[in-house]
Amino acid sequence: MQECGKVYAVERNPEKLEYAKKNCELYGVDNVEFILGDALSPETRDKLSDSDIIFSDPARPLTEKERTLDNLEPPITELIKLYSGITKGLAFHAPPQMPPERIGLDCEKEYMSLNGQLNRLTLYFGDLKRCERSAVVLPGNAYLPSSDASAIETGGISEYVYEPEPSVVKAGLLGELAGTISGSGNDIYFYTGNERRTLLTSSSLIESPFFKDRYRVAGKTLMDISKIKAILAAGKAGKVVLRLDVAPDKYWQVRNELEKGLTGSKSLHLFGFGDEVIVCEKIKD
Repeated sequence: MQECGKVYAVERNPEKLEYAKKNCELYGVDNVEFILGDALSPETRDKLSDSDIIFSDPARPLTEKERTLDNLEPPITELIKLYSGITKGLAFHAPPQMPPERIGLDCEKEYMSLNGQLNRLTLYFGDLKRCERSAVVLPGNAYLPSSDASAIETGGISEYVYEPEPSVVKAGLLGELAGTISGSGNDIYFYTGNERRTLLTSSSLIESPFFKDRYRVAGKTLMDISKIKAILAAGKAGKVVLRLDVAPDKYWQVRNELEKGLTGSKSLHLFGFGDEVIVCEKIKD
Protein backbone atom coordinates (compact mmCIF):
# COMPACT_ATOMS: atom_id res chain seq x y z
CA MET A 1 0.00 0.00 0.00
CA GLN A 2 2.94 2.33 0.58
CA GLU A 3 3.68 2.21 -3.17
CA CYS A 4 0.22 3.63 -3.98
CA GLY A 5 -0.81 7.25 -3.96
CA LYS A 6 -4.22 6.45 -2.51
CA VAL A 7 -5.90 3.29 -1.25
CA TYR A 8 -9.58 2.66 -0.47
CA ALA A 9 -10.35 -0.03 2.08
CA VAL A 10 -13.96 -1.25 2.01
CA GLU A 11 -15.43 -3.39 4.80
CA ARG A 12 -19.02 -3.85 5.91
CA ASN A 13 -18.08 -5.14 9.37
CA PRO A 14 -17.29 -2.16 11.67
CA GLU A 15 -15.10 -4.24 13.96
CA LYS A 16 -12.96 -5.56 11.10
CA LEU A 17 -12.64 -2.04 9.72
CA GLU A 18 -11.28 -0.86 13.05
CA TYR A 19 -8.74 -3.68 13.03
CA ALA A 20 -7.63 -2.55 9.57
CA LYS A 21 -7.19 1.00 10.83
CA LYS A 22 -5.10 -0.18 13.78
CA ASN A 23 -2.91 -2.30 11.48
CA CYS A 24 -2.24 0.69 9.24
CA GLU A 25 -1.32 2.80 12.26
CA LEU A 26 0.99 0.06 13.49
CA TYR A 27 2.87 -0.05 10.18
CA GLY A 28 2.86 3.70 9.58
CA VAL A 29 0.54 3.58 6.56
CA ASP A 30 -1.38 6.83 6.20
CA ASN A 31 -2.63 6.82 2.59
CA VAL A 32 -5.76 4.71 3.20
CA GLU A 33 -9.33 5.97 3.18
CA PHE A 34 -11.56 3.56 5.12
CA ILE A 35 -15.11 3.04 3.90
CA LEU A 36 -17.75 1.28 5.97
CA GLY A 37 -20.11 -0.24 3.43
CA ASP A 38 -21.05 -3.08 1.13
CA ALA A 39 -18.70 -3.50 -1.85
CA LEU A 40 -21.72 -4.45 -4.02
CA SER A 41 -23.68 -1.28 -3.30
CA PRO A 42 -23.89 1.51 -5.91
CA GLU A 43 -22.97 4.02 -3.17
CA THR A 44 -19.66 2.27 -2.51
CA ARG A 45 -19.00 1.95 -6.22
CA ASP A 46 -19.39 5.70 -6.68
CA LYS A 47 -16.83 6.35 -3.93
CA LEU A 48 -14.31 4.18 -5.78
CA SER A 49 -14.92 5.71 -9.21
CA ASP A 50 -11.34 7.02 -9.55
CA SER A 51 -9.69 3.69 -8.76
CA ASP A 52 -7.04 2.32 -11.14
CA ILE A 53 -7.22 -1.22 -9.74
CA ILE A 54 -9.93 -3.02 -7.78
CA PHE A 55 -8.75 -5.92 -5.59
CA SER A 56 -10.91 -8.22 -3.48
CA ASP A 57 -10.19 -11.16 -1.18
CA PRO A 58 -13.68 -12.69 -0.85
CA ALA A 59 -14.60 -14.72 2.22
CA ARG A 60 -14.81 -18.48 1.77
CA PRO A 61 -17.38 -20.80 3.36
CA LEU A 62 -15.94 -22.76 6.27
CA THR A 63 -17.19 -25.99 4.72
CA GLU A 64 -18.42 -26.91 1.24
CA LYS A 65 -18.48 -30.06 -0.88
CA GLU A 66 -16.60 -28.41 -3.74
CA ARG A 67 -14.75 -25.11 -3.93
CA THR A 68 -16.53 -22.83 -6.43
CA LEU A 69 -16.46 -19.12 -7.28
CA ASP A 70 -20.21 -18.88 -6.75
CA ASN A 71 -19.85 -19.60 -3.03
CA LEU A 72 -17.50 -16.70 -2.36
CA GLU A 73 -18.72 -13.63 -0.51
CA PRO A 74 -19.00 -11.27 -2.26
CA PRO A 75 -19.22 -13.28 -5.52
CA ILE A 76 -16.47 -12.42 -7.98
CA THR A 77 -18.88 -12.35 -10.92
CA GLU A 78 -21.01 -9.68 -9.20
CA LEU A 79 -17.96 -7.54 -8.47
CA ILE A 80 -16.89 -7.78 -12.12
CA LYS A 81 -20.32 -6.60 -13.30
CA LEU A 82 -20.28 -3.66 -10.91
CA TYR A 83 -16.69 -2.43 -11.25
CA SER A 84 -15.53 -3.34 -14.76
CA GLY A 85 -16.99 -0.05 -16.00
CA ILE A 86 -14.81 2.13 -13.77
CA THR A 87 -11.42 0.37 -14.04
CA LYS A 88 -9.49 -1.82 -16.45
CA GLY A 89 -7.66 -3.66 -13.69
CA LEU A 90 -9.42 -6.23 -11.48
CA ALA A 91 -7.80 -8.84 -9.22
CA PHE A 92 -9.27 -11.39 -6.84
CA HIS A 93 -8.04 -14.07 -4.49
CA ALA A 94 -9.81 -17.41 -4.95
CA PRO A 95 -9.52 -20.85 -3.31
CA PRO A 96 -6.15 -22.28 -4.51
CA GLN A 97 -7.53 -25.83 -4.61
CA MET A 98 -9.60 -24.93 -7.67
CA PRO A 99 -8.10 -26.21 -10.95
CA PRO A 100 -8.00 -23.70 -13.85
CA GLU A 101 -10.54 -25.64 -15.91
CA ARG A 102 -13.17 -25.00 -13.23
CA ILE A 103 -12.76 -21.22 -13.54
CA GLY A 104 -14.87 -20.21 -16.52
CA LEU A 105 -13.69 -16.61 -16.68
CA ASP A 106 -11.40 -14.72 -19.05
CA CYS A 107 -8.53 -14.04 -16.69
CA GLU A 108 -5.01 -15.07 -15.72
CA LYS A 109 -5.07 -17.84 -13.11
CA GLU A 110 -1.92 -17.34 -11.06
CA TYR A 111 -1.11 -20.14 -8.59
CA MET A 112 1.43 -19.42 -5.88
CA SER A 113 3.40 -21.88 -3.77
CA LEU A 114 5.23 -20.83 -0.61
CA ASN A 115 7.96 -23.03 0.87
CA GLY A 116 6.77 -25.98 -1.20
CA GLN A 117 3.07 -25.69 -0.32
CA LEU A 118 0.23 -24.44 -2.51
CA ASN A 119 -0.66 -21.12 -0.91
CA ARG A 120 -2.75 -18.87 -3.14
CA LEU A 121 -4.69 -18.39 -6.35
CA THR A 122 -5.07 -14.89 -7.76
CA LEU A 123 -7.27 -14.07 -10.75
CA TYR A 124 -6.21 -11.10 -12.90
CA PHE A 125 -8.64 -9.42 -15.29
CA GLY A 126 -8.39 -6.75 -17.94
CA ASP A 127 -5.04 -5.00 -18.28
CA LEU A 128 -3.61 -7.06 -15.40
CA LYS A 129 -3.94 -10.31 -17.37
CA ARG A 130 -0.61 -11.43 -18.89
CA CYS A 131 -1.43 -14.99 -19.94
CA GLU A 132 -4.00 -17.74 -19.31
CA ARG A 133 -2.24 -19.55 -16.46
CA SER A 134 0.87 -18.91 -14.40
CA ALA A 135 2.82 -20.17 -11.41
CA VAL A 136 4.76 -18.18 -8.82
CA VAL A 137 7.23 -19.72 -6.38
CA LEU A 138 8.14 -18.02 -3.12
CA PRO A 139 10.61 -17.28 -1.71
CA GLY A 140 12.49 -16.22 -4.81
CA ASN A 141 9.55 -14.83 -6.80
CA ALA A 142 10.09 -17.15 -9.78
CA TYR A 143 7.34 -16.71 -12.39
CA LEU A 144 6.30 -19.21 -15.06
CA PRO A 145 3.64 -18.15 -17.61
CA SER A 146 1.60 -20.42 -19.85
CA SER A 147 2.48 -20.59 -23.52
CA ASP A 148 2.02 -22.85 -26.52
CA ALA A 149 4.61 -25.30 -25.14
CA SER A 150 4.09 -28.93 -26.08
CA ALA A 151 3.00 -31.36 -23.42
CA ILE A 152 5.94 -32.85 -21.54
CA GLU A 153 6.90 -36.30 -22.84
CA THR A 154 6.59 -39.49 -20.85
CA GLY A 155 9.81 -41.40 -20.32
CA GLY A 156 11.15 -44.29 -18.32
CA ILE A 157 12.68 -43.51 -14.97
CA SER A 158 16.26 -42.18 -15.08
CA GLU A 159 18.93 -41.55 -12.46
CA TYR A 160 17.24 -38.43 -11.05
CA VAL A 161 13.64 -37.50 -10.25
CA TYR A 162 12.13 -34.16 -9.32
CA GLU A 163 9.04 -32.93 -7.54
CA PRO A 164 7.75 -29.84 -9.35
CA GLU A 165 6.37 -27.03 -7.23
CA PRO A 166 2.65 -27.52 -6.51
CA SER A 167 1.82 -24.20 -8.18
CA VAL A 168 3.33 -25.50 -11.44
CA VAL A 169 1.34 -28.74 -11.23
CA LYS A 170 -1.92 -27.00 -10.32
CA ALA A 171 -1.56 -24.50 -13.17
CA GLY A 172 -0.84 -27.33 -15.64
CA LEU A 173 2.55 -25.95 -16.66
CA LEU A 174 4.73 -29.05 -16.84
CA GLY A 175 5.27 -28.48 -20.55
CA GLU A 176 6.35 -24.89 -19.94
CA LEU A 177 8.68 -26.05 -17.16
CA ALA A 178 10.27 -28.58 -19.51
CA GLY A 179 10.76 -25.80 -22.06
CA THR A 180 12.76 -23.67 -19.61
CA ILE A 181 14.99 -26.65 -18.85
CA SER A 182 15.45 -27.85 -22.44
CA GLY A 183 16.77 -24.42 -23.32
CA SER A 184 19.77 -25.08 -21.07
CA GLY A 185 20.73 -28.21 -23.00
CA ASN A 186 19.10 -30.72 -20.64
CA ASP A 187 16.13 -33.01 -21.21
CA ILE A 188 13.49 -33.80 -18.63
CA TYR A 189 10.44 -36.07 -18.87
CA PHE A 190 7.22 -36.68 -17.05
CA TYR A 191 7.53 -39.99 -15.27
CA THR A 192 4.32 -40.43 -13.30
CA GLY A 193 1.87 -38.48 -11.20
CA ASN A 194 -1.52 -38.11 -9.61
CA GLU A 195 -3.43 -35.45 -7.68
CA ARG A 196 -1.20 -35.85 -4.64
CA ARG A 197 2.28 -36.21 -6.13
CA THR A 198 4.06 -35.84 -9.46
CA LEU A 199 7.57 -36.86 -10.51
CA LEU A 200 9.69 -35.71 -13.44
CA THR A 201 12.88 -37.52 -14.39
CA SER A 202 16.17 -36.89 -16.19
CA SER A 203 19.54 -38.56 -16.69
CA SER A 204 21.46 -35.49 -15.49
CA LEU A 205 21.16 -33.40 -12.34
CA ILE A 206 19.22 -30.21 -13.08
CA GLU A 207 18.52 -27.07 -11.06
CA SER A 208 15.31 -25.06 -11.36
CA PRO A 209 13.42 -22.68 -9.08
CA PHE A 210 10.29 -24.62 -10.09
CA PHE A 211 11.48 -27.83 -8.40
CA LYS A 212 10.25 -28.40 -4.88
CA ASP A 213 12.83 -31.14 -4.28
CA ARG A 214 15.40 -33.18 -6.24
CA TYR A 215 16.24 -36.85 -5.67
CA ARG A 216 18.67 -39.51 -6.77
CA VAL A 217 16.91 -42.78 -7.57
CA ALA A 218 18.02 -45.72 -5.42
CA GLY A 219 15.63 -48.27 -6.90
CA LYS A 220 12.16 -49.15 -8.12
CA THR A 221 9.99 -52.11 -7.22
CA LEU A 222 6.44 -53.25 -6.64
CA MET A 223 4.74 -52.88 -3.27
CA ASP A 224 6.68 -55.70 -1.67
CA ILE A 225 8.12 -55.11 1.82
CA SER A 226 11.06 -57.49 1.42
CA LYS A 227 12.12 -56.00 -1.93
CA ILE A 228 11.75 -52.45 -0.61
CA LYS A 229 13.86 -53.28 2.45
CA ALA A 230 16.55 -54.74 0.20
CA ILE A 231 16.78 -51.45 -1.73
CA LEU A 232 16.81 -49.49 1.54
CA ALA A 233 19.63 -51.60 2.95
CA ALA A 234 21.66 -51.27 -0.25
CA GLY A 235 21.14 -47.52 -0.07
CA LYS A 236 22.47 -47.43 3.52
CA ALA A 237 19.18 -46.17 4.89
CA GLY A 238 18.50 -45.75 8.58
CA LYS A 239 15.24 -43.84 8.30
CA VAL A 240 12.38 -43.84 5.80
CA VAL A 241 10.06 -41.04 4.72
CA LEU A 242 6.78 -42.39 3.34
CA ARG A 243 5.21 -40.67 0.35
CA LEU A 244 2.65 -43.42 -0.08
CA ASP A 245 -1.12 -43.61 0.18
CA VAL A 246 -1.10 -44.99 3.72
CA ALA A 247 -3.96 -44.54 6.18
CA PRO A 248 -2.89 -42.11 8.94
CA ASP A 249 -3.42 -44.73 11.64
CA LYS A 250 -1.17 -47.16 9.72
CA TYR A 251 1.68 -44.76 8.93
CA TRP A 252 3.97 -45.60 11.85
CA GLN A 253 3.19 -49.30 11.63
CA VAL A 254 4.38 -49.38 8.00
CA ARG A 255 7.34 -47.11 8.65
CA ASN A 256 8.53 -49.08 11.68
CA GLU A 257 8.30 -52.31 9.69
CA LEU A 258 10.42 -50.85 6.90
CA GLU A 259 13.01 -49.33 9.25
CA LYS A 260 13.37 -52.48 11.36
CA GLY A 261 16.88 -53.83 10.95
CA LEU A 262 18.24 -50.89 8.97
CA THR A 263 21.72 -49.84 10.13
CA GLY A 264 22.59 -47.03 7.73
CA SER A 265 22.70 -43.29 8.35
CA LYS A 266 20.68 -41.98 5.39
CA SER A 267 17.02 -41.00 5.15
CA LEU A 268 15.44 -42.37 1.99
CA HIS A 269 12.06 -41.38 0.54
CA LEU A 270 9.49 -43.84 -0.75
CA PHE A 271 7.14 -42.56 -3.46
CA GLY A 272 4.14 -44.73 -4.14
CA PHE A 273 2.02 -44.73 -7.31
CA GLY A 274 -0.47 -47.58 -7.25
CA ASP A 275 1.54 -50.80 -6.86
CA GLU A 276 4.81 -49.12 -7.83
CA VAL A 277 7.32 -47.81 -5.28
CA ILE A 278 10.29 -45.57 -6.10
CA VAL A 279 13.03 -45.32 -3.48
CA CYS A 280 14.97 -42.04 -3.59
CA GLU A 281 17.59 -40.08 -1.70
CA LYS A 282 16.91 -36.34 -1.45
CA ILE A 283 19.67 -34.16 -2.87
CA LYS A 284 20.45 -31.38 -0.43
CA ASP A 285 21.14 -27.98 -1.91
